[in-house]
Amino acid sequence: MKPLSSLVLVVFALCAGPQAQAQGCASAGGATVCLTATGTASNVQLSWTVSGTVTGLQVYRDTDSDANGRTRLAMLGGSARSYTDAGAVSGTPYWYWVKFSTSSGSYNSNTAATTRAGMRNLTSLQLSANLSPGWNVGNSLEAIGGETAWGNPLVSQALMNAVKSAGFKSVRIPVSWKQYADANDNISASWMARVTEVVNCARSAGLYAVINIHWDGGWMQPTYAQQGTVNARITKFWTQIANNFKTYDDRLLFAGTNEVMVDGDYGTPTAEYTTVQNSFNQTFVNAVRATGGYNVQRHLVVQGFNTNIDHTNNFFTVPSDPATKKLMVEVHYYDPYNFTLNTGNDTIWQWGSIVTSGANTETWANEGYVDSQMNKMKSRFIDGLGMAVVLGEYSAVARTSVDSAQKYRSYWDQYITRAAFTRGIVPIYWDAGATGNHSSGLFNRATGAQAYPSLIGTIVNAAK
Repeated sequence: MKPLSSLVLVVFALCAGPQAQAQGCASAGGATVCLTATGTASNVQLSWTVSGTVTGLQVYRDTDSDANGRTRLAMLGGSARSYTDAGAVSGTPYWYWVKFSTSSGSYNSNTAATTRAGMRNLTSLQLSANLSPGWNVGNSLEAIGGETAWGNPLVSQALMNAVKSAGFKSVRIPVSWKQYADANDNISASWMARVTEVVNCARSAGLYAVINIHWDGGWMQPTYAQQGTVNARITKFWTQIANNFKTYDDRLLFAGTNEVMVDGDYGTPTAEYTTVQNSFNQTFVNAVRATGGYNVQRHLVVQGFNTNIDHTNNFFTVPSDPATKKLMVEVHYYDPYNFTLNTGNDTIWQWGSIVTSGANTETWANEGYVDSQMNKMKSRFIDGLGMAVVLGEYSAVARTSVDSAQKYRSYWDQYITRAAFTRGIVPIYWDAGATGNHSSGLFNRATGAQAYPSLIGTIVNAAK
């Protein structure tokens, strides 16, 4: 999505720290046990402190925070203070407990969650199965003027936890970089730290995270005149970003760009435009791979021209990549515009086979068109190239003045989500924050409360 406005700079707020290390304490039976879990490249290291007297200790593990169904890993003596979980799978989040016995009975420490570092041996198609459905924290880190400049509060751990609890599996984090860089394109340390905090928020909540270079002020123009300058900046930015995150596992993905086009030109792209835009994708891949570490095998998302499905099918060139099957291609979907995004009037507010008024309905882009567009992506990329497809944005605004029950918005969201998911395409809903009329928001950004529980449930259930 491209911005409609810009305002002023703000201060930063902290999210939770990286999930590579977490601690949980509990007191009972005259003893206190504090458990720490730390993921490394080869295992998970558990350690704990004990205040009071314990006579026995047991170590448990699960892949969620619910103690029901957890697995016991070890029974240890009361003097033990550490355990190594060599069986943890790279990239999989785990929750751990220490069950301790005292003269009064047996009790559990609070959970400590972590992930064994490393990149799993997964293709982009295999990894993509873990991402649906996804959600965009839009109009936040990409806001020109600062994170709160477009009306949203600072992204918090509570928000990410709420998104995960609602059933979403991944979060796309659009990011602006140029406004935080100096004249030589060196990104400020404070902004890199803030983006890292938000990524950690997502990962601590158990979400996969995708970060990109979003609209970013519109400097990424795909013309021959700008090609050299833009590619140099892409290289400079992605080298810094990738180096910052090179130790992060495959629950973090990089997406090179966003809706690359010549500003204002929504027509069929020229050969010049597509040639230059394809070079941006290649430059992005080259820059990330060159940083080493886990970036050698990181899953990368590259974009079709203006993320338009037809232009992607007609003009996209798969970048050369030294990694095998680690690329995904991204498109967006907002058809028909008058229904999904046009807030100038509410004449077109019904959609699909359930319409009751032809005067309030577009004559195109109904269910059959959706299926046709999704089939194009499945046929060429998933079936033909074994390449994962990400529907990085889609949404329809609320039209509460004419559809208070949001019947048609809900049906559209459900149909698009289902049409993508059933074809193996990852649907990532565009949420710009606001939740009122003519807005696409699902959550209260300040509290994490669900603004539209029924609609959220519809989207999540459509991706099952």
